[in-house]
Amino acid sequence: MTGTLINVATVLIGSIIGIIIHSKMPKRFVTVVFQAIALFTVFLGFSMALKTSNFILIVLSLVIGSVIGELLNLESSIDKFGNFLKKKIRTKSEKFSEGFTTAFLLYCMGSMTIVGAIEEGLGGDNELLLIKSLMDGVSSIALASALGIGVAFSVIPLLIYQGGITLFAAYLGDFFTTIMIDELTAVGGILMIGLGISILEIKKIKVINMIPSLIIIVILVYIFLD
Repeated sequence: MTGTLINVATVLIGSIIGIIIHSKMPKRFVTVVFQAIALFTVFLGFSMALKTSNFILIVLSLVIGSVIGELLNLESSIDKFGNFLKKKIRTKSEKFSEGFTTAFLLYCMGSMTIVGAIEEGLGGDNELLLIKSLMDGVSSIALASALGIGVAFSVIPLLIYQGGITLFAAYLGDFFTTIMIDELTAVGGILMIGLGISILEIKKIKVINMIPSLIIIVILVYIFLD
């Protein structure tokens, strides 16, 4: 899990730099940075979503996953966890939970996360995760400058999610096929589009409640396409 640990470190370093910038940045600059990040999130989401050619499975995974997430009320649980962390570190950041969830989704939904973690788990090099670490470190500066300290705490779910994929791949070998990775990336891209729309305050979308879709699409691909 060397690649994931390096990724965590770069996000923390970038977040610290961003927090320092945030404290000195006028509100109007924070707002425009926030909007720029949201637009990039939508763009990245579309580029990822276009990887699919199995639209029925994507729709099924989103519908089933969203229903499961709503039943479990994942968004409420994440908000409570974010508020718990906020109280523990005694911060007054108004966007703590938003920074926490936004950074987590940005750092974990991309194909580089999935492919890089699988490559490392299968005993390959961690070059892809090192590249991702550099990118995440730079983006965390912009994120933390707009959203504050919550971005730094996104390393907790990042470590669990990305590290978990690495360990999963290490034990189960070639379970993740190319088509499975493409469909998983596509679902992640759609969730990122929803995240961007929420950040822009166009419409509040319960993206966190849709996260089980990532598990459902793996199951559907395994059953119908593998």
